[in-house]
Amino acid sequence: MSDRYGTDILASDPHRSGAFATRATTRDLPAERGLVVEEVQTGWVGAVVRVEKSGGMHVVVLEDRKGRTRTFPLGAGFWVEGKPVRLTPPAAAPARPSGPATAGGRRLTASGSIAVDQHRARVARASRIYVEGRHDAELVEKVWGDDLRVEGVVVEMLDGVDNLEAVLREFRPGPRRRAGVLVDHLVAGSKESRIAAKATAGAAGAHVLVLGHPYIDVWQAVRPERLGLTAWPDVPRGVDIKHGTLEALGWPHADQADIAHGWKRILGRVRDYKDLSPALLGRMEELIDFVTAVPE
Repeated sequence: MSDRYGTDILASDPHRSGAFATRATTRDLPAERGLVVEEVQTGWVGAVVRVEKSGGMHVVVLEDRKGRTRTFPLGAGFWVEGKPVRLTPPAAAPARPSGPATAGGRRLTASGSIAVDQHRARVARASRIYVEGRHDAELVEKVWGDDLRVEGVVVEMLDGVDNLEAVLREFRPGPRRRAGVLVDHLVAGSKESRIAAKATAGAAGAHVLVLGHPYIDVWQAVRPERLGLTAWPDVPRGVDIKHGTLEALGWPHADQADIAHGWKRILGRVRDYKDLSPALLGRMEELIDFVTAVPE
């Protein structure tokens, strides 16, 4: 009499045979900035902007080609290049010295200040520094981050200079609550100059300092020599400065993921303050002095 069930029910794995043999397995993949993924349930495709904790869990923020962002729980349920992945938090960057040593053996921060070793970041001041967007914030963090943490200065994004008036209205600047603002393309007669003038009018204007550099985008504040250029490309009027720059450089420029990769490549060439234009350096130093010169 034959045993219809066989002698060993674990002898074969149905998931690795027949129709299941070609089923893709999910692999773990760190959610590194710029990685383009698809969220399976919604079909949302975007580049990883950041990973953060929210409500006690890790979430990933994805930005699509139109600049819109959505947040999803980190984990399974994503595809990369047509294959399922489980997004994991990116590896922490290894600790590294803040900067070169001075003649006296003291280290310098990326901004050129003497590093304060074994100093915990102080409680944040009420005063703030505002920048236009994420790329500005990342550049400020890379060069002045150590100094700002020592001083307890938080940098926040406006998400565009057009939002400055509303942000300041909510912030309510005052004698012990200053706002320093870094603006792109702050030149005579520009839209940015008119917005800056309006923001500093009235009684609250004494506690607001709006400064800027002449470049259309903060990318151009990075010395072109760091990318092997003699000058940044001259992008025609009416062409998006980021797309136009990447196209002129011969780099991928089709979508938001390409912009993220391009900026990562540019930012990676910045070592310290010497790689930035004086037009940006001086303005940032003024803003830091302005928001920290408040009696506490």
